[in-house]
Amino acid sequence: MTQTAHGVEFSQQLSENPKSAGERAAVLANPGFGDYFTDHTAVVDYKVDADGTGGWQNARIEPYGPISLDPSAAVLHYGQEIFEGLKAYRHADGSVWTFRPEANAARLNKSARRLALPELPEEYFIGAIRELVQADQEWVPSGDGEALYLRPFMIATEAFLGVRAAREVSFRVIASPAGNYFGGELKPVSIWISREYARAGRGGTGAAKCGGNYAASLIAQQEAEANGCKQVLFLDHFNDDAVEELGGMNVFFVMKDGSLVTPALSGTILAGVTRMSVIQVAKDMGREVSERKITLDEWRDGVASGEITEVFACGTAAVITPIGVLKDATEFIGAEDAKAGETTMAIREKLLGIQTGVVEDTHGWLTRLV
Repeated sequence: MTQTAHGVEFSQQLSENPKSAGERAAVLANPGFGDYFTDHTAVVDYKVDADGTGGWQNARIEPYGPISLDPSAAVLHYGQEIFEGLKAYRHADGSVWTFRPEANAARLNKSARRLALPELPEEYFIGAIRELVQADQEWVPSGDGEALYLRPFMIATEAFLGVRAAREVSFRVIASPAGNYFGGELKPVSIWISREYARAGRGGTGAAKCGGNYAASLIAQQEAEANGCKQVLFLDHFNDDAVEELGGMNVFFVMKDGSLVTPALSGTILAGVTRMSVIQVAKDMGREVSERKITLDEWRDGVASGEITEVFACGTAAVITPIGVLKDATEFIGAEDAKAGETTMAIREKLLGIQTGVVEDTHGWLTRLV
């Protein structure tokens, strides 16, 4: 069976052994985050032919399962890989929508350029998401704060050990029903200050969404968890300990005058889709937003003086999460019994409302999938 989405034909080989309604219901009753996966995956191949011309081909939906790779595949040796993250939300009428997929498609291509991977036309990106969600639409949860998390990714599959850009690549999308990222009731989280490790360096891959950035962050994340913290904060140690981002989230500060401040994109910080959406939502609410350098000293002094009244983190997985305490072995900024701030929760409610269809989408951010 072949279907056309966004002008791209996707062949369909549906699973002969999909999860039963009972198995699916058991998963959706407590989905967690990234623990279970739907029955299918979307795939598009890329190959450079003999005359040096590359092209995307063989767009398809196939059963979810292991990927067969040659042991010399470039992704296994040189980490030539990128990925994205977005969600599909079920609205009250049963329809399913996703949020700003064009922004994710553009960021994927920005990452592809940095990792010397081929750019993927937007119609393939959105078509793959649409076809996968239509095939697995019964997996989209409808509980409060729940969604179907979508993970598009691109890997270098060419069997070759020379150090050069791969000439064979696979783009894929998998999907996982998701609950609250941090679990349970939404409350401020504790953040660990990474004094020893950096997330990215100037001229590196910090602005790309690639696996290597996250692999490099894991040792600091382990340190955070060992000290009772949910996330780790990375600083630019060569720039007055300027705040960069958390292990996988951007940071915002709410100031005493009601304005917001977030670290400026410097080439070492990922340009989050949720980040730019928060900026627009805050402006829609009449708040000024500054993108500038903000240091650990300013964070510390601002909390102590009351100049900074709230701090929150944002990202696709957790949407918006209030930050209560920032700490390391010698420092403690904030309060463990802090409550989620009014501004933080107002922005979160507005953004989630748009995503779930409760609040009017005045910016055209939503794309219907089912």
